Amino acid sequence: MKTNKKTLGMFAVIFVILLFVPLIFRSNYYMTIICQILIYSIVVFGMNFITGMTGQMNLASAGIMACGGYTMAILGTKFGLSPWIGLVAAIAVGYLIGQLLGYPSLKLKGTYLALTTLAFTEVVRLLATNMVELTGGTQGIKNIPCFSIFGFKFDSSFKFYYLALAFFIVAMLASLRIVKSKWGREFLAVRDNIEAIDSLGLDVKRIKLRAFTLAAIFTAVAGVLYVSFYQYMNSATYTTGLSFNFVIMLLLGGIGSVYGNVIGAILVILLPELLRFLGDFYQMFFYLLALLCAMFFPKGVISIVEKIRNVVLSDRKKAVAAGGKSGKE
Repeated sequence: MKTNKKTLGMFAVIFVILLFVPLIFRSNYYMTIICQILIYSIVVFGMNFITGMTGQMNLASAGIMACGGYTMAILGTKFGLSPWIGLVAAIAVGYLIGQLLGYPSLKLKGTYLALTTLAFTEVVRLLATNMVELTGGTQGIKNIPCFSIFGFKFDSSFKFYYLALAFFIVAMLASLRIVKSKWGREFLAVRDNIEAIDSLGLDVKRIKLRAFTLAAIFTAVAGVLYVSFYQYMNSATYTTGLSFNFVIMLLLGGIGSVYGNVIGAILVILLPELLRFLGDFYQMFFYLLALLCAMFFPKGVISIVEKIRNVVLSDRKKAVAAGGKSGKE
């Protein structure tokens, strides 16, 4: 009970701090980066289910994100529908893509599955580039409607931050719930001992499809938020490189850890910005740092936090035990 109260208290303090972020960072540049971190974190939450927990490589994130974004953008600009309707439609599209992409995972593994999902991203990008009348091609879609609630429009980075924060919190709480639920245990079992799953009478196919579907829905929602924030999108954004960046976020933060997903998104977005002073060499140093982290911290940066936490708790227990002994004496 004490631990739960401390945890709730910590989350309450963090939540209050997050509410005042726009007052702390008054620059539009900083707010844009923070909004991007929140949106990309949602993508990594989804990737964590399929790549982190189930162990199925998914490099289709950029393509799925594009599908979600284009669904909302086309419905809003060409049919005049509300972004909220576009969001519901994007979720439905994400569900369908998850089901379709999940089927190759039933037959393919490792490199072959990675290439299949990578091909999906490239196919989506090429279709978006060539279907000019529908997607605008390389010119993209402009004047995408922004979200609004009772006439209040989220049409600036400072306003949009609160919308992105709301989606981020809901996605994070849902991820924590799923990771600790029966679904989460089934995902881990598929990754660690798939033979045991069969012996227990569980349907491996259904578990894999569920993981892919959850990942696709989370990613499609992030795609909608992304285009609503910038109010513009084109096919050049959704490259295979973006998919690889999401994988790097997952690996750097910590596979299987929801908190690690957030840390990974922060690192991958902030580090290139901090290394801009290196000019054309900043990417080399960024990927070198990512490689070093993967070599020395294979469980992600979150493992460092957990080690520090364990050391602190161990010291506290020793201090309490020492205090108890001295009291008895």
